[in-house]
Parts: sequence; C-alpha cells; structure tokens
Amino acid sequence: MDAYGDLPFPWTSLTLKAMRLARSIEHPAVFNHSMRTYLYGRFLGERQGLLPGRDYDDELLFLGCVLHDAGLSDRGDGDQRFELDGADLAAEWLTEQGVPPERAEVVWDAIALHLCRDIALRKRPEIALVTAGAGYDIGADGPALPPGYADRIHAVLPRLHGAIVGQALAKPHKAPPFTVPGELVRQATGQSWPTWRDLVNDPGWNDYDGYTGTLSGSCTSPAG
Repeated sequence: MDAYGDLPFPWTSLTLKAMRLARSIEHPAVFNHSMRTYLYGRFLGERQGLLPGRDYDDELLFLGCVLHDAGLSDRGDGDQRFELDGADLAAEWLTEQGVPPERAEVVWDAIALHLCRDIALRKRPEIALVTAGAGYDIGADGPALPPGYADRIHAVLPRLHGAIVGQALAKPHKAPPFTVPGELVRQATGQSWPTWRDLVNDPGWNDYDGYTGTLSGSCTSPAG
C-alpha cells in the first residue's frame, strides 16, 4: 500500500478488506488511531521479544487493532458498551468473510477486552498487544520509539479528534460511571458522578450505614 510507505502493516487479502471496512465506517480520527494501534502494539511486542509469525499471528493482531473501535461508528452503534458493539460487529463481519470461529473469537476477545487492561495484558499476544498499542497511542507510556518513527507514522496517520463523547451523549447508557467512556463524558460535561453510598441506596436497600465493603475492580484502564 503506497499510502503507508514502508510502515510494517501485514497486507493480506483479509487485512486489506478489514482496513477498507474500518475506513468506510469510522471517523478519520478513529481510523487513524486504530492503524497506529497496530504499529505501536507491534513495537511493544518487539520490545518484549515477541516477533510476528513466530510468537503471534500478525493477521489476527492487525484485525483486532484496525477494528477495535468499530463500535464507535454509526454501523457499530448498538445498545451495549462500544467495545462490545465493536466486537460483535467484527466477529459477524469476519464470519461473513469465511474466517473460522476460533480465529474470529480471538479478534472478538481483543476488541471486547481492550479497555480491560489488567485482564487483556494476561491474554495471548494477539489480544494483549491490541490493548497495549491502543494505550500507547493515547499516553505513550512505555519504551521510547526509535528516532523519527513517530514522525513517519503521524505523517500518514495524523491525530485528529475522537468520537466517544458524542456517541455517549446520544446514548448515556453506553458510558456508565467509572468506565473510560463515562469519565470522558464527565470531563466534557462537568457532570457529577454518584457516590458509592448513592449507588448502594438507590435500589432502596437503605442499609449503607456501617458498610465496610469496597468496589471490586472494573474495566477502566485508559486504552481507546
């Protein structure tokens, strides 16, 4: 693909179709982020000694990366959290392309778990590196890129504007409190979140006084 120069994308018939699908349904900012996610995920994998074709399936990694935010598109905008909507869309599309269920399931997991950093990073590389790459693109928390590499990437995949808040404002249930989409909406709108006491008392239990429990962990690590 001449447009991407010598950037190391794994071009196959399926990855080209997936890229075209993502580009056709997503905001350019989301598409560019998804493509950068692959490059950074691959880079972080190399820093861990993981090589494509030897330690993981490069095609599956790319599919998970390029489709990981498909739930933010109009086509993928269902009634679940966007990462689940995107995972369902990707799995359905891959099945239509004749991809075996066990391969489609890896992509589904990679997309569905990409905001659950602590869980995803303990999974197989095709899943873990989607989360790692998406997080790196947002915060660049990790090893430094080779000199000039970020400039090469951003020359063809510039950083634009996101789409999570707009979708969540239209369907508030897609951005519940204490999730990444919920936090982005809170920051954008200044709205306040309920306290733990509010949540416990809301169903009418009225037994908060003296309660010493704590919230269990949730999928709130920033990735994208």
